[in-house]
Amino acid sequence: MTEKRDGRTAVQVIIAAHKAYRMPEDSLYLPLQVGAEGRESIGYRRDDEGENISRLNPSFCELTGLYWAWKNLEADYLGLVHYRRHFSFDPKTKEPWEHILTAKELEPFLPKIRLFVPGRRNYYIETLYSHYSHTHYASQLDETREILREGDPDIVSLFDAVLKQRGGYMFNMLIAERRLFDDYCAWVFDVLFELKNRIGREAEEQLDAFQGRLYGRVSEILFNVWLEKQLRDGTLKREEIMEIPVLHMEKVDWKKKGTAFLKAKMIGKRYERSF
Repeated sequence: MTEKRDGRTAVQVIIAAHKAYRMPEDSLYLPLQVGAEGRESIGYRRDDEGENISRLNPSFCELTGLYWAWKNLEADYLGLVHYRRHFSFDPKTKEPWEHILTAKELEPFLPKIRLFVPGRRNYYIETLYSHYSHTHYASQLDETREILREGDPDIVSLFDAVLKQRGGYMFNMLIAERRLFDDYCAWVFDVLFELKNRIGREAEEQLDAFQGRLYGRVSEILFNVWLEKQLRDGTLKREEIMEIPVLHMEKVDWKKKGTAFLKAKMIGKRYERSF
């Protein structure tokens, strides 16, 4: 954690990991074993310590780490990245481990920037809704919409608008001022827990392991809805948001990824794995 010293702001970013992996040594980061409940330690902090939802990791993915950070860490800014995906100001570097975002690089932007998000991911020929319906199950988004309509009808228009977009901020990656972080977590977990209640265990068990990660995927879209609400309500200004590109620590097979994307679009073949 960056220390609060001489007016500087403390920031803690967890790195969600389910296996041992090379980690940046910068003080900004805290490696966290997600889905740790019932599993042997891999040498990191565990998301089954303190108040947690570690047992939900198969369907909530890295969100069990987000929940753990929300309930168990104290910092002026909190964030989440993945062991294979990091923020970087030089994402095309051939030396990725030397260009992961550092506390020193982040510090000049604090506290003027209140929310850091990953570079926008664009689908071009798909809306967020059509892409989700082709690769996963649209009924999950439809049920989410119903939950929002019942709880806060005013936000449904934002949900619909986001789903019509051809891109958004994905990966559940962020670094946020504590007040924003708390607000987002309180809202998104309320929605996701209700969604889980409505979908039910039986329906979840009919999905394979890959498709079963649904709550982690729905939350990617919900983050964009929450963000639009903050902007609409004036809680957050656009100039207080900064996009930082995503650095992939392993080579992405763009050919296979692109082929799967087109098959989903053209013939409705749902994704069966990550790329």
